[in-house]
Amino acid sequence: MSTMVDSMTSAPVGDTLPAERLRSTMIPMRLSFSWFGIRKSLTTEQRLEAAEAFGADGEVLSAGKRLIDTKHPKYKAVTNVRSRAVGLWKSVSLPFPEAGIRLIKRDDLSTIQVWMTTLKQDLQEAVSELDREFAHLKEAAQRRLGRLYNEADYPISLQGLFDLSWDWPNVEAPRYLQQLSPELYQEECRRVRSRFDDAVRMAEQAFLEELEKLVSHLSERLSGSDDGKPKIFRDSAVENLTTFFGRFRDLNIGSSEELEELVDRAQRVIGGIQPQELRDSDRLRQQVVTQLATVQSSLDGLLVDRPRRNILRRPR
Repeated sequence: MSTMVDSMTSAPVGDTLPAERLRSTMIPMRLSFSWFGIRKSLTTEQRLEAAEAFGADGEVLSAGKRLIDTKHPKYKAVTNVRSRAVGLWKSVSLPFPEAGIRLIKRDDLSTIQVWMTTLKQDLQEAVSELDREFAHLKEAAQRRLGRLYNEADYPISLQGLFDLSWDWPNVEAPRYLQQLSPELYQEECRRVRSRFDDAVRMAEQAFLEELEKLVSHLSERLSGSDDGKPKIFRDSAVENLTTFFGRFRDLNIGSSEELEELVDRAQRVIGGIQPQELRDSDRLRQQVVTQLATVQSSLDGLLVDRPRRNILRRPR
């Protein structure tokens, strides 16, 4: 059964369809992490002892321990680099229906390579700082864990136990199949085309969902009042929308006229408006809320709960 998103009008540029354009202008990128596990399951004896305290059956009890304090500033600095890397990767890419892979613009490859190399260096520096605190972290863990503490759970050093890497996986049909089995090669080519068709739909859905979330949040913060006073909203409520508009223009593949028109309408509503102007003017706030309501209504008409699992897990 078709959905409203499925029926969104395709808007090919020239003679190139969106999926073909996506395939020719973007490349797959995979971002990976290796990470020291800071949680460890209790031994069978420890689990049975814990169950006994509650009169429970140890066989149905699951329990674990945290090896180090994850709220420690040095550990948070390490995880912050991972968050930055993932955030950057997602901000310059489009989704792809294979786990762990996203599509980036070919023209951005060199720039992204530099960014990721810098983040890898930042991670190594953050891990070195964490490693210098490792002895103190273990001492603190020993005090907190009591008899659950086990020195064997900890490495001598944390160096080399945290890393990020990236590569450019091939998602095209293997060329060697062309000679070995032309029929199988054609089947793989059809599968790849189907994957990129799915990627187009996923990109449209992702843009729609993000725009709806941003418009809804700004509308909510500008509407009504708290204790008779206008609601407090952060500059980011407007700035995040502005950032979205720029990213959409950069990554848009021209697959949906309706989506482009909605983004244009939302941009016209807040174009040139500064957050402080919205705080200072009740009239401007109401005007923006009214105009965003029409955008929200159109978004609600296009957004559907699509069977994303079917896209991601379609058999090869």
